[in-house]
Amino acid sequence: MASSLLRTKSIERLQVQGEKAGLKRTLGPWSLTALGIGAIIGAGLFVRTAAAIAERSGSSVTLSFILASLGCAFAGLCYAEFASMIPIAGSAYTYSYTTMGELVAWIIGWDLVLEYAVGAATVAIAWSEYFNKILQLVGLHVPFEWCHSPFEVMPGTSLHGIMNIPAVVILGLLSALLVRGTQQSAFVNSLIVITKVTIVIMVIVVGWGFINPANHTPYIPLATTYTTPQGITHPYGGIMGILGAAGVVFFAFIGFDAVSTAAQEAKNPKRDMPIAILGSLAICTILYVLFSHVLSGVATVDDFRTAGKEASVTFAIAKYMTGYAWMANFVTVAILAGFSSVILTMLYGQSRVFFSMSEDGLVPKVFSDVHPQFKTPWKSNILFFLLTSIFGGFIPEDVVGEMTSIGTLFAFILVCAGVWILRRKRPDLERSFRVPAVGLISILGILVCGSMIYGLGWTNWLRLIVWLAIGLTIYFTYGRKHSKLNGTVAG
Repeated sequence: MASSLLRTKSIERLQVQGEKAGLKRTLGPWSLTALGIGAIIGAGLFVRTAAAIAERSGSSVTLSFILASLGCAFAGLCYAEFASMIPIAGSAYTYSYTTMGELVAWIIGWDLVLEYAVGAATVAIAWSEYFNKILQLVGLHVPFEWCHSPFEVMPGTSLHGIMNIPAVVILGLLSALLVRGTQQSAFVNSLIVITKVTIVIMVIVVGWGFINPANHTPYIPLATTYTTPQGITHPYGGIMGILGAAGVVFFAFIGFDAVSTAAQEAKNPKRDMPIAILGSLAICTILYVLFSHVLSGVATVDDFRTAGKEASVTFAIAKYMTGYAWMANFVTVAILAGFSSVILTMLYGQSRVFFSMSEDGLVPKVFSDVHPQFKTPWKSNILFFLLTSIFGGFIPEDVVGEMTSIGTLFAFILVCAGVWILRRKRPDLERSFRVPAVGLISILGILVCGSMIYGLGWTNWLRLIVWLAIGLTIYFTYGRKHSKLNGTVAG
C-alpha cells in the first residue's frame, strides 16, 4: 500500500500525455502575463490591504507586502523551472505527482480547490457588493434579500438574505466565456487588465500628493494587540504584526501560479512560462507596495477600523483627496473589473487542475471531456460553476479569504520542496529555465511561506486539516482505485 501512495508519474509519460490532450496552444507571453496580472490584482489589493492596516500592521503594511512577495518570488522561481520543464496543465498538482508521489499530488490537487473554486466564490460575493454600488450611481439597487446569503441579516432589521443573485450571475457569465474558448477569454482578460492597472497607477500618482506624514509615524507601530468587533484578538504592530499582515495580504498575490495551469495551451511554454510567472509577479509587487504606501498615508488606521472598513479605497479618495471625488467612481468600476478578471482566472485554473487529475484517473472522466468545437473542458466548467454558485449564492463571506491563503501557502511549500527533489532525482532532464542556488531558494521559500502560515493562527490550521481530511476520504474511496498508475486499472 505504501508503495502505491508514493508512486510517481514519469516526465516522459507527462510529455506524451500533453501531446494527446487535444487542448489548443493559443497563448503567447503577453496573454500569459496578463492572465497572471488579471488573477493577482483584485480583491486582495482593494479589500485585504485595509484589513491588514486596521488589524495587524498599520502603515508598515508595505513591509508585509514585501515579505509576502519574497515568499511568492521563491515559489515563483520554482514554478518557472517546473513549468518550462513540464509544460502540462495542472500546476502544483502535476509537479508534485512527478516528485513526491500520488498521495501528495492528490493533497495538492484538493488543496487547490481552496485557492481557485472557493476563492472564485469569495471574490464573486465581493463583486456583488461593488456591483450594487455601481447601480446606486444611477438610482437603482438590488434588494438586500437578493444580494445576500440566507445567513445574513440587514443591520437594524429582521430582514434575511435569500440568495446572492449578482454573485451567481457573474460566475455563470464567466464560466460561459471559458466554455466558449481560451483565446477569447484571454482577449477579454487582457482588456480588463489594462483598465484596472491604469486606474491603480492613477490612484498612486494622484494620491501621493495627499499623503499625511503623520499617518506614517511611527512607520512600524509599537507591538500591542487589536480586538476586532467580532471579539477576535490579533497581534498589532511590531514584528508579529508585520508577519500576521503578510499572511493577510498574501491573498493579494494569489494568482501568479494560475499561469502554470495554462502550460498546455501556451505556444512556447519553455520560453513563455518563466517570463509570464516572474513578470506578472514583479509588476504586481511594485504596484502593491506603492499602492499600500499611498493608502496608509492618505487615511488613518481608525478610518479603516470604522467608516472606511468597507470600500476602503473609495472612502479614502472621497474623504481626503480634495477635488478628486469623481475618481472614486472610476475606482469602483476598476475594482469591479478587477474582481471579474480574478474570478475568470480562478475558474480557468480550477478546471485545468481537475482536467489533469481526471486524465490521471483520480477524479471522474467528466472533468477531462473536451468540447468537440471549442476544445475546452466544458463539462468541468459547468460543474465548477454549480459548485461555486452554491458558495457564492448561499454562503456569506467571512473567513474564506484566509482559508484560501493558507491553502495556497501550503501548495507553495510543496512546490519549493518538489523542484529541489526533482533536481536531485533527475539531473539529466532538460531545463530551459533553472532556479539559481536551488537548495537555498527552496529552503527560503519553505521558511517564508511557513512563517506566513504561522502568522495566520491555529484556527486556520484547523480549517485546513478538516478540509484535507475530507479530500483524503475521497482519494481512498475513489482516486486510489481508479488511478491510471494502478496496474489493475491501467491494464
